[in-house]
Amino acid sequence: MKMIIIIVQDNDADTLTRAFTAGNFRVTRVASTGGFMRSGVVTMLLGVEDPQVDAAIQVVRNALPPSADKKRATLFVVPVQHFEQV
Repeated sequence: MKMIIIIVQDNDADTLTRAFTAGNFRVTRVASTGGFMRSGVVTMLLGVEDPQVDAAIQVVRNALPPSADKKRATLFVVPVQHFEQV
């Protein structure tokens, strides 16, 4: 299992959330601040099985294509040692 952490601007968060839910991915959104001038960003967390990682990343690429030289999302994929719902 992997945890995908995605950081996007506030104005892209709704688009990406809709794209994930349409693709049957469950996503958790966390409002945060960061970057220059403390701009508003959203951190999204997705727990996915290993074979789903590429599909989840493709959802981001399709929903938020880069504009000119500006990147629209930062992604981290990290391994999950243990997962449990209580």
